[in-house]
Amino acid sequence: MAELINLRPDLKHIAQLIKPASRVLDLGCADGELLAWLQANKQVRGIGVDVDVNSIVHCVEKNLNVIQADMESGLQHFEDGSFDFVVLSLTIQSMHNVELILQEMLRVGRCGIVTFPNFGYWENRWQILKGQMPVSETIPYEWYNTPNIHFCTVNDFSQLLAKLGMQVDGQVVLHQGEPVNFLPNLLGSLALVQFSQTKRQQTLG
Repeated sequence: MAELINLRPDLKHIAQLIKPASRVLDLGCADGELLAWLQANKQVRGIGVDVDVNSIVHCVEKNLNVIQADMESGLQHFEDGSFDFVVLSLTIQSMHNVELILQEMLRVGRCGIVTFPNFGYWENRWQILKGQMPVSETIPYEWYNTPNIHFCTVNDFSQLLAKLGMQVDGQVVLHQGEPVNFLPNLLGSLALVQFSQTKRQQTLG
């Protein structure tokens, strides 16, 4: 199996979670970096979704199945239970309707994987204490040109999942690509959360 070294840090961890021959939907797939690796090394059946024309072109050049669509309106292109894994990497913080996309992820897929900048990271807190909006490696924009409209911490995201009848199946918090095990909500700058419906919600469904 090819090395993961060329993948973005959060994508490396996502790739390790995906089982071989799985059905994968990659939302906000950008240039298709993750899907291309998964298809070449884990023989997944994958589809990418992105709204950006240039991203679609890059994916087509890599012979990936890709759809140009705005996820804000839902995932009506896909039937219930169409995928094993639905991935949303470094995108959820820029979406208007976070609850809808999480619900849609678990409507069309068995398992969701989300990565997002952890606003609870200590450097972000320190910049706020100094009276400035945070700018960091994982939040690289100034307040006036950022596409990010929702900032949350690792704890905030877990609470939202619980509110929606979802459960955390796995979580890793990273800083500079390495897992942070001690005080992750304070010392980790990027969070990865794997989640699914709670058993009660699965029964009701």
